[in-house]
Amino acid sequence: MSAHYSAVVQCPIAAVRIGVVTDAEGLQRILFLNESVPLVSPQSPLAGRVVAQLAAYFQTAAYAFELPARARGTAFQQRVWRAISSIDVGRVATYGDIAKRLGSSAQAVGNACGVNPLPILVPCHRVVAKGGLGGFMGQGEGDCLAIKHWLLRHERAL
Repeated sequence: MSAHYSAVVQCPIAAVRIGVVTDAEGLQRILFLNESVPLVSPQSPLAGRVVAQLAAYFQTAAYAFELPARARGTAFQQRVWRAISSIDVGRVATYGDIAKRLGSSAQAVGNACGVNPLPILVPCHRVVAKGGLGGFMGQGEGDCLAIKHWLLRHERAL
């Protein structure tokens, strides 16, 4: 993926880096990247705040983020992301639970989770399938699920 990152930092998840994209409006994206992506020092005061707050989250899962963020998406995606943001640290909800609250389908909720531009901040990792973890960041297997598993263990939800 070619992108201009405002910062790229190592995170405690093995072989994973976090890319941060900011602009004048606020935090636009958080991306999980592989280790081959070069580290980038924060390029703005906001990027520095994002990096510092992510580091605080990795130290204390209950950390409350205070960042100007703009998750761009459809009206439905915004509703899903607001619902997800109400799930407390250490808890999970199923795609079906969220769908029922929104009068939608579990698949539609899963699709909105899969395009969430601000994972961790909008905690889509706290949404699971009825019989297992489900997907993460639009993928149902591999490294993305390992990241979801790590985040849920970090928050003591597993």
